[in-house]
Amino acid sequence: MPLSIFGFRALWSPYFFIFIIVLTVLYFLLTKKWRHLFEGSEPVTNTEKKYFISAMILLYIIKGSPADLLGHILFSVHMAQMALLLLVVAPLLIMGIPDFIWKKVLSVKLIDRIVRLFTKPVISLLVFTVMFSLNHYPMVLDFIKMSIILHSVFTIMVFLSAFFLWWPVVNTLESHPQLHGLKKIGYVILSAILLTPACSLIIFVDVPVYETYSTGEAWLKAMALCVPAGTLSGLSISGPELFTNMPTLYDQQLGGIIMKVIQELIYVFVIGKIFIKWYREEQLNADEITQKDLLDRQKFTMHG
Repeated sequence: MPLSIFGFRALWSPYFFIFIIVLTVLYFLLTKKWRHLFEGSEPVTNTEKKYFISAMILLYIIKGSPADLLGHILFSVHMAQMALLLLVVAPLLIMGIPDFIWKKVLSVKLIDRIVRLFTKPVISLLVFTVMFSLNHYPMVLDFIKMSIILHSVFTIMVFLSAFFLWWPVVNTLESHPQLHGLKKIGYVILSAILLTPACSLIIFVDVPVYETYSTGEAWLKAMALCVPAGTLSGLSISGPELFTNMPTLYDQQLGGIIMKVIQELIYVFVIGKIFIKWYREEQLNADEITQKDLLDRQKFTMHG
Protein backbone atom coordinates (compact mmCIF):
# COMPACT_ATOMS: atom_id res chain seq x y z
CA MET A 1 0.00 0.00 0.00
CA PRO A 2 1.46 3.42 -0.97
CA LEU A 3 2.27 6.07 1.65
CA SER A 4 0.30 8.62 -0.39
CA ILE A 5 -2.94 7.38 1.25
CA PHE A 6 -1.97 9.41 4.33
CA GLY A 7 -2.15 12.68 2.40
CA PHE A 8 0.14 15.62 1.61
CA ARG A 9 0.26 17.02 5.15
CA ALA A 10 1.44 13.73 6.66
CA LEU A 11 3.97 13.16 3.87
CA TRP A 12 5.58 16.59 3.66
CA SER A 13 4.80 18.35 7.00
CA PRO A 14 4.22 21.85 5.51
CA TYR A 15 4.16 23.53 8.96
CA PHE A 16 7.52 22.05 9.85
CA PHE A 17 8.86 23.17 6.46
CA ILE A 18 7.75 26.75 7.24
CA PHE A 19 9.46 26.46 10.65
CA ILE A 20 12.74 25.43 8.94
CA ILE A 21 12.47 28.35 6.48
CA VAL A 22 11.84 30.81 9.34
CA LEU A 23 14.87 29.48 11.24
CA THR A 24 17.07 29.81 8.14
CA VAL A 25 15.90 33.37 7.42
CA LEU A 26 16.46 34.31 11.07
CA TYR A 27 19.98 32.84 10.90
CA PHE A 28 20.94 35.04 7.94
CA LEU A 29 19.35 38.13 9.51
CA LEU A 30 21.31 37.60 12.74
CA THR A 31 24.61 36.81 11.01
CA LYS A 32 24.41 39.52 8.33
CA LYS A 33 21.85 42.33 8.63
CA TRP A 34 21.73 42.43 12.45
CA ARG A 35 25.32 41.37 13.09
CA HIS A 36 26.26 44.85 14.32
CA LEU A 37 24.00 44.32 17.35
CA PHE A 38 26.41 41.68 18.72
CA GLU A 39 29.56 42.72 20.55
CA GLY A 40 32.76 41.45 18.91
CA SER A 41 30.92 39.98 15.94
CA GLU A 42 32.79 38.82 12.84
CA PRO A 43 31.51 38.02 9.35
CA VAL A 44 29.98 34.56 9.15
CA THR A 45 32.23 32.22 7.15
CA ASN A 46 31.15 30.17 4.15
CA THR A 47 31.95 27.02 6.11
CA GLU A 48 29.61 28.06 8.95
CA LYS A 49 26.84 28.82 6.45
CA LYS A 50 27.30 25.43 4.79
CA TYR A 51 27.14 23.65 8.15
CA PHE A 52 23.95 25.45 9.18
CA ILE A 53 22.16 25.01 5.85
CA SER A 54 23.17 21.32 5.78
CA ALA A 55 21.74 20.92 9.30
CA MET A 56 18.45 22.54 8.26
CA ILE A 57 18.11 20.43 5.09
CA LEU A 58 18.91 17.24 6.99
CA LEU A 59 16.54 18.20 9.82
CA TYR A 60 13.68 18.61 7.35
CA ILE A 61 14.48 15.31 5.63
CA ILE A 62 14.55 13.53 9.00
CA LYS A 63 11.48 15.10 10.64
CA GLY A 64 9.48 16.65 7.79
CA SER A 65 9.78 14.52 4.65
CA PRO A 66 8.12 11.12 3.98
CA ALA A 67 11.09 9.62 5.88
CA ASP A 68 9.41 10.74 9.12
CA LEU A 69 6.18 8.96 8.21
CA LEU A 70 8.14 5.86 7.20
CA GLY A 71 9.96 6.06 10.53
CA HIS A 72 6.64 5.39 12.29
CA ILE A 73 6.09 2.30 10.14
CA LEU A 74 9.59 0.80 10.07
CA PHE A 75 11.78 0.74 13.17
CA SER A 76 14.89 0.53 10.96
CA VAL A 77 14.02 3.90 9.38
CA HIS A 78 13.38 5.36 12.84
CA MET A 79 16.87 4.31 13.95
CA ALA A 80 18.44 5.84 10.83
CA GLN A 81 16.57 9.07 11.65
CA MET A 82 17.84 9.08 15.23
CA ALA A 83 21.43 8.35 14.16
CA LEU A 84 21.46 11.30 11.74
CA LEU A 85 19.61 13.63 14.11
CA LEU A 86 21.87 12.95 17.10
CA LEU A 87 25.21 12.32 15.42
CA VAL A 88 25.11 14.66 12.41
CA VAL A 89 22.54 17.45 12.85
CA ALA A 90 23.61 18.26 16.45
CA PRO A 91 27.33 18.88 15.69
CA LEU A 92 26.50 20.65 12.40
CA LEU A 93 24.29 23.12 14.30
CA ILE A 94 26.99 23.83 16.89
CA MET A 95 29.59 24.44 14.16
CA GLY A 96 27.18 26.38 11.93
CA ILE A 97 26.24 29.00 14.51
CA PRO A 98 28.98 31.67 14.84
CA ASP A 99 30.77 32.17 18.16
CA PHE A 100 29.38 35.69 18.65
CA ILE A 101 25.83 34.27 18.75
CA TRP A 102 26.86 31.50 21.15
CA LYS A 103 28.50 34.16 23.38
CA LYS A 104 25.24 36.12 23.44
CA VAL A 105 23.19 33.01 24.29
CA LEU A 106 25.66 31.97 26.99
CA SER A 107 25.73 35.47 28.46
CA VAL A 108 22.54 34.39 30.23
CA LYS A 109 24.07 33.00 33.44
CA LEU A 110 21.53 30.20 33.90
CA ILE A 111 22.08 28.87 30.36
CA ASP A 112 25.84 29.15 30.77
CA ARG A 113 25.77 27.20 34.04
CA ILE A 114 23.59 24.46 32.54
CA VAL A 115 25.83 24.12 29.46
CA ARG A 116 29.02 24.08 31.55
CA LEU A 117 27.58 21.41 33.85
CA PHE A 118 26.15 19.09 31.21
CA THR A 119 29.13 19.41 28.84
CA LYS A 120 31.64 18.12 31.38
CA PRO A 121 32.95 14.99 29.60
CA VAL A 122 31.86 12.40 32.18
CA ILE A 123 28.40 13.97 32.63
CA SER A 124 27.78 14.49 28.91
CA LEU A 125 28.71 10.89 28.12
CA LEU A 126 26.48 9.49 30.87
CA VAL A 127 23.52 11.77 30.07
CA PHE A 128 23.60 10.98 26.35
CA THR A 129 23.96 7.23 26.94
CA VAL A 130 21.10 7.16 29.47
CA MET A 131 18.79 9.31 27.32
CA PHE A 132 19.48 7.29 24.16
CA SER A 133 19.05 3.95 25.97
CA LEU A 134 15.91 5.13 27.75
CA ASN A 135 14.42 6.41 24.51
CA HIS A 136 14.78 2.93 23.00
CA TYR A 137 13.69 0.94 26.05
CA PRO A 138 10.51 -0.82 24.77
CA MET A 139 8.12 0.34 27.53
CA VAL A 140 9.35 3.94 27.27
CA LEU A 141 9.30 4.15 23.47
CA ASP A 142 5.82 2.61 23.26
CA PHE A 143 4.55 4.96 25.98
CA ILE A 144 5.89 8.23 24.53
CA LYS A 145 4.71 7.31 21.02
CA MET A 146 1.14 7.42 22.31
CA SER A 147 1.32 11.16 23.03
CA ILE A 148 2.36 13.95 20.66
CA ILE A 149 3.44 16.17 23.59
CA LEU A 150 5.44 13.43 25.34
CA HIS A 151 7.08 12.36 22.10
CA SER A 152 8.05 15.93 21.21
CA VAL A 153 9.42 16.70 24.69
CA PHE A 154 11.41 13.47 24.85
CA THR A 155 12.83 13.96 21.34
CA ILE A 156 13.97 17.48 22.28
CA MET A 157 15.57 16.15 25.50
CA VAL A 158 17.45 13.42 23.62
CA PHE A 159 18.58 16.01 21.06
CA LEU A 160 19.81 18.30 23.86
CA SER A 161 21.79 15.39 25.31
CA ALA A 162 23.42 14.97 21.87
CA PHE A 163 24.17 18.70 21.85
CA PHE A 164 25.92 18.34 25.23
CA LEU A 165 27.80 15.28 23.94
CA TRP A 166 29.22 17.11 20.91
CA TRP A 167 29.91 20.48 22.57
CA PRO A 168 33.33 19.51 24.09
CA VAL A 169 34.37 18.11 20.69
CA VAL A 170 33.37 20.85 18.23
CA ASN A 171 32.80 24.12 20.13
CA THR A 172 35.44 26.82 19.54
CA LEU A 173 34.60 29.28 22.33
CA GLU A 174 37.73 30.24 24.26
CA SER A 175 35.65 30.85 27.39
CA HIS A 176 34.36 27.26 27.40
CA PRO A 177 36.44 24.17 28.17
CA GLN A 178 37.45 22.09 25.15
CA LEU A 179 38.98 18.67 24.75
CA HIS A 180 42.18 18.45 22.72
CA GLY A 181 44.15 15.83 20.85
CA LEU A 182 44.18 12.33 22.30
CA LYS A 183 41.66 13.24 25.03
CA LYS A 184 39.15 14.14 22.34
CA ILE A 185 39.78 10.85 20.50
CA GLY A 186 39.37 8.90 23.76
CA TYR A 187 36.10 10.73 24.47
CA VAL A 188 34.62 9.79 21.07
CA ILE A 189 35.74 6.14 21.39
CA LEU A 190 34.22 5.91 24.89
CA SER A 191 30.94 7.29 23.55
CA ALA A 192 30.86 4.52 20.91
CA ILE A 193 31.57 1.87 23.55
CA LEU A 194 28.81 3.14 25.88
CA LEU A 195 26.16 2.97 23.13
CA THR A 196 27.06 -0.61 22.16
CA PRO A 197 24.95 -2.40 24.85
CA ALA A 198 21.71 -0.64 23.81
CA CYS A 199 22.29 -1.42 20.12
CA SER A 200 23.33 -5.01 20.91
CA LEU A 201 20.13 -5.69 22.86
CA ILE A 202 18.06 -4.52 19.88
CA ILE A 203 20.13 -6.55 17.40
CA PHE A 204 20.25 -9.83 19.32
CA VAL A 205 16.79 -10.01 20.93
CA ASP A 206 14.83 -12.82 19.25
CA VAL A 207 11.27 -11.41 19.57
CA PRO A 208 9.63 -8.11 18.54
CA VAL A 209 9.71 -5.87 21.63
CA TYR A 210 8.04 -2.66 20.38
CA GLU A 211 4.23 -2.82 20.33
CA THR A 212 4.01 0.43 18.35
CA TYR A 213 5.85 -1.28 15.48
CA SER A 214 4.14 -4.66 15.68
CA THR A 215 0.68 -4.53 17.27
CA GLY A 216 -2.08 -3.08 15.10
CA GLU A 217 -3.94 -1.07 17.75
CA ALA A 218 -0.76 0.40 19.34
CA TRP A 219 0.66 1.15 15.90
CA LEU A 220 -2.49 3.02 14.83
CA LYS A 221 -2.36 5.17 17.98
CA ALA A 222 1.31 5.93 17.37
CA MET A 223 0.59 6.93 13.75
CA ALA A 224 -1.43 9.86 15.12
CA LEU A 225 1.96 11.52 15.83
CA CYS A 226 2.39 12.35 12.16
CA VAL A 227 -0.99 11.71 10.47
CA PRO A 228 -3.92 14.14 11.06
CA ALA A 229 -6.71 12.47 13.10
CA GLY A 230 -9.30 13.13 10.38
CA THR A 231 -7.15 11.43 7.74
CA LEU A 232 -6.35 8.45 9.96
CA SER A 233 -9.97 7.80 10.97
CA GLY A 234 -11.02 7.72 7.33
CA LEU A 235 -8.56 4.95 6.43
CA SER A 236 -9.14 1.22 6.65
CA ILE A 237 -5.73 -0.04 7.76
CA SER A 238 -4.75 -2.60 10.36
CA GLY A 239 -0.98 -2.43 10.83
CA PRO A 240 2.51 -1.79 9.43
CA GLU A 241 2.52 -5.10 7.53
CA LEU A 242 0.39 -3.40 4.83
CA PHE A 243 3.36 -1.19 3.88
CA THR A 244 6.29 -3.61 4.05
CA ASN A 245 7.13 -7.26 3.38
CA MET A 246 9.86 -7.24 6.04
CA PRO A 247 9.05 -9.28 9.19
CA THR A 248 8.84 -7.13 12.33
CA LEU A 249 11.75 -8.94 14.01
CA TYR A 250 14.06 -8.43 11.02
CA ASP A 251 13.08 -4.76 10.84
CA GLN A 252 13.86 -4.39 14.56
CA GLN A 253 17.25 -6.09 14.26
CA LEU A 254 18.08 -4.09 11.14
CA GLY A 255 17.34 -0.91 13.12
CA GLY A 256 19.99 -1.79 15.71
CA ILE A 257 22.51 -2.62 12.97
CA ILE A 258 21.80 0.62 11.07
CA MET A 259 22.28 2.72 14.21
CA LYS A 260 25.58 1.02 15.06
CA VAL A 261 26.92 1.16 11.48
CA ILE A 262 26.04 4.85 11.01
CA GLN A 263 27.54 5.65 14.42
CA GLU A 264 30.78 3.81 13.67
CA LEU A 265 31.15 5.47 10.24
CA ILE A 266 30.58 8.95 11.69
CA TYR A 267 32.91 8.33 14.64
CA VAL A 268 35.69 6.94 12.42
CA PHE A 269 35.40 10.07 10.25
CA VAL A 270 35.45 12.36 13.30
CA ILE A 271 38.39 10.53 14.92
CA GLY A 272 40.29 10.70 11.62
CA LYS A 273 39.81 14.48 11.42
CA ILE A 274 40.78 14.94 15.08
CA PHE A 275 43.90 12.81 14.67
CA ILE A 276 45.06 14.63 11.52
CA LYS A 277 44.57 18.02 13.22
CA TRP A 278 46.36 16.84 16.37
CA TYR A 279 49.26 15.36 14.34
CA ARG A 280 49.71 18.59 12.37
CA GLU A 281 49.71 20.67 15.55
CA GLU A 282 52.25 18.33 17.14
CA GLN A 283 54.50 18.58 14.05
CA LEU A 284 54.17 22.36 14.06
CA ASN A 285 55.02 22.53 17.76
CA ALA A 286 57.97 20.17 17.22
CA ASP A 287 59.32 22.40 14.43
CA GLU A 288 58.94 25.48 16.65
CA ILE A 289 60.76 23.77 19.55
CA THR A 290 63.59 22.63 17.22
CA GLN A 291 63.94 26.13 15.78
CA LYS A 292 64.01 27.65 19.28
CA ASP A 293 66.72 25.18 20.38
CA LEU A 294 68.84 26.04 17.34
CA LEU A 295 68.56 29.77 18.08
CA ASP A 296 69.45 29.18 21.73
CA ARG A 297 72.52 27.15 20.70
CA GLN A 298 73.61 29.85 18.26
CA LYS A 299 73.30 32.49 20.98
CA PHE A 300 75.27 30.29 23.41
CA THR A 301 78.02 29.70 20.80
CA MET A 302 78.26 33.41 20.02
CA HIS A 303 78.56 34.31 23.70
CA GLY A 304 81.08 31.50 24.21
